[in-house]
Amino acid sequence: MKKVWVLLLAIICMLVLPVAVLGADGTVVNSGDTSFIILSAALVFLMTPGLGLFYGGMVRKKNVLSTVMHSFILLGVSSVLWVLVGFSLAFGTDHGGIIGSLEWIGLSGVGMEPNGDYSSTIPFLLFMAFQMMFTIITPAIISGSVAERMRFPAFLGFMVLWLLIVYYPLAHSVWGVGGFLREMGALDFAGGTVVHISSGVTGLTAALILGKRKGHGKEPMAPHQLPMTVLGAGLLWFGWFGFNAGSALGANGVAAMALVTTNTSAAAGALAWMATEWIHRGKPTILGAASGAIAGLVAITPGAGFVTPMSAIVIGLIAGAICYFGVSVLKAKLGYDDSLDAFGCHGLGGIWGALATGIFASASVGGTDGLLYGNGAQVGIQAISVVVTIVLAVLATFVIMKLVSVFTPLRVTAEEEEIGLDLSLHGEEAYPDFIGSGYLL
Repeated sequence: MKKVWVLLLAIICMLVLPVAVLGADGTVVNSGDTSFIILSAALVFLMTPGLGLFYGGMVRKKNVLSTVMHSFILLGVSSVLWVLVGFSLAFGTDHGGIIGSLEWIGLSGVGMEPNGDYSSTIPFLLFMAFQMMFTIITPAIISGSVAERMRFPAFLGFMVLWLLIVYYPLAHSVWGVGGFLREMGALDFAGGTVVHISSGVTGLTAALILGKRKGHGKEPMAPHQLPMTVLGAGLLWFGWFGFNAGSALGANGVAAMALVTTNTSAAAGALAWMATEWIHRGKPTILGAASGAIAGLVAITPGAGFVTPMSAIVIGLIAGAICYFGVSVLKAKLGYDDSLDAFGCHGLGGIWGALATGIFASASVGGTDGLLYGNGAQVGIQAISVVVTIVLAVLATFVIMKLVSVFTPLRVTAEEEEIGLDLSLHGEEAYPDFIGSGYLL
């Protein structure tokens, strides 16, 4: 009878207690950390459809589906490419501080056990999946600069080459073991350089090469569906908790700090943009408040796990004002057509955020001090990482655009642009005529 009770107790323990998975170096999977990163990965995934709604509401109704399509299709393109070669190139064995190897091609060797270099308490496969969500949304951000005029085949070709030439090497340089920016000491907690500066600068460069939309500056191009944009902004804000807090790679104090600084900076950014717009134009707008929140989120991303909540307020306030200036003043003065302000929010916000991390970083939070705590050299290191990212994005974008143009036209014809990309490229219509004619054409 005693043996029966012992057997029952053993079975109960097997069902209730978490199973430990050992890595080759003795690391053990932590069930709490694993659960948290699975949830974080799902939150970051949701950001890309959210971005599609955010962008989709800001274009004219004849281009809403093509705009949303840009974000949605990258869920497929980026995911498959990441599994095939991207993860290995970004995090594989270092080559020259710039790129990884192909040792993990097709995820060969990426299993359920931890990896001491990147994921000491979670399965290496989960670390791969979490990082995959970043490689999905980054090129989707670029689409905001080229909306309403780029041909879909050219868009697909450009994004594949951009991931291979820009994103994977940059991710390795900043986050990969042996990456030269990582070795230099550059701080990028969740993607200020890798995600936001690279995508924002790329978007501006691509927009300049494509040229302005037909009628830009002469015809009204107001957002056709602002509630859609606000919903998208809300989903982005929600998902950003996984984006930043999840980058702690564990359910720990740094993750809690990153969550708080993320929300604080977003709130401050929304208030700053609203106030600046109110003073400058006389009226506050919901589009401005939503854009300000995104600016605050972008700016805090590189420093979310390195700065205090009070610093996050300053970072968000300045981000909201800077990005408003970039969107409402700088763009008008220089005359470029960054359709949905990918550069104005992500490029400028990311640059400020990377530099601000060098100013406000505190060793009490993330182990490294910035300028305010006596380490002025960190600002210089951050500035180098910003310059490297900008140079890589500009040069690579120019080359890729020219290469793609050899095989397919980059831009739709004037007639296709007039009709709208939804019908001319995809044969679909978001709002059939029977709904009403109150929407802007």
